[in-house]
Amino acid sequence: MNVRKLRLFDTENIYSGDDRDEYEKDYARLIQSPAFRRLQGKSQVFGAGSGDYYRTRLTHSLEVSQIAREVARRLGKSYPLLAAKEHPGLMIDPEVVEVAALAHDLGHPPFGHKGEEVLNDVLTAEHGMKYEGNAQNYRILMFLEKRAGSDSGLDLTAAVLLGINKYPFCIDEPGRLKGVFAREWEGIAYLRGLWGMPEGVATLEAQLMDLCDDIAYSTHDLEDGIRAGKIQMSRSLFEDDRLVANLIQEIVNDQGNKSMSWDLVDMTAMVKQVLSQFVQQWEMIFAECGQEPSRTRREMKARWVRKFANQVGIIDDPATGWKRVTFVREGAEDLELLRTMEILKKLAWVTLIKDFRVQRLHKRSEVMIRRLWDSFKEYETGRLIIPPDWLESYERQRDKWPWERLAADYISGMTDAYAEKVYAEFFASRSGSIYERD
Repeated sequence: MNVRKLRLFDTENIYSGDDRDEYEKDYARLIQSPAFRRLQGKSQVFGAGSGDYYRTRLTHSLEVSQIAREVARRLGKSYPLLAAKEHPGLMIDPEVVEVAALAHDLGHPPFGHKGEEVLNDVLTAEHGMKYEGNAQNYRILMFLEKRAGSDSGLDLTAAVLLGINKYPFCIDEPGRLKGVFAREWEGIAYLRGLWGMPEGVATLEAQLMDLCDDIAYSTHDLEDGIRAGKIQMSRSLFEDDRLVANLIQEIVNDQGNKSMSWDLVDMTAMVKQVLSQFVQQWEMIFAECGQEPSRTRREMKARWVRKFANQVGIIDDPATGWKRVTFVREGAEDLELLRTMEILKKLAWVTLIKDFRVQRLHKRSEVMIRRLWDSFKEYETGRLIIPPDWLESYERQRDKWPWERLAADYISGMTDAYAEKVYAEFFASRSGSIYERD
């Protein structure tokens, strides 16, 4: 039995031809799913529909998948460990990483991280439940999406499911902030046990997907910010002590940065150095590109992506006894490059997300999500205004999900525009004809 190509439910490949590899089938199932199409209408940084230039969750996912697939190919040629195929979790298949990257953001609700935060707040406060985008991925892939009349989601291969699982924990355990909801964790834990995965570690494919997500975020979001004029490429901004202080505060507040050993470096000096190098590089490329901002943005982004992607490697992780995908230089983890990427990620966060105009949009989004939640959360009233197919699915499987989870599932699946449309139908004075199709 090939445990990497195992499917939890569709063991006989029902409704599936034999002329394609199993990962090709996964790819087809994913990109033809409604959940994947909806990513085109979900915010990355700027609201979906803000302009025809800026990235959405869909274009971000496509870019992550391209980076991840190319890096996977390079690693396959560079590391004999991967060719040995000694363990299903110590393999990197470019097709698996590509599909995992395409699926990694399906669980994000409308309005970006603000939507995720609000749904978690209301579910936790009112019902002791959690909402988290990575966990919602598995709700979608293993339950909510339908294929050929099945009630088991898209039923992807084990390699792809575990390739998305960058937080290999049950999120319903006390204190867990990220992971997989208990119902879906049963299947994921079964696959991990079948593979013999050590507790608490992710497959190499999941680690690679996660790192490539960070590479895309730290480069592409900055490109969007420069294009939008929210990041002024001037020395006055990059040498501003307030910007430096804000970046340091964000780094300190982020619990995920503990592994980067920031205590071993002068954080202020390093932040200033990275910012100085960034603006100097911009000035150099700007001159090379004939002072054309558009070409400069693209070239700047391309060089940073190449710099990061070329340093991705695999090392031993003594703390876990497993392998780690990270930036590698001379056979050891390149902490300096990891810190550099983190500074650029925080630069995007501070200049874009923390911008007061973006915060105003977030406040508006919060109001809409909370009022939509209040409209759907009670069964007796919510069942009258939820689409019939959702109600039928709930009634057919009500032993598998409480109404409150269904309400959160429905809201989280909305695009930004559809959430605004439903909100307007409920609370605006007029919203058009009732015969408009959803």
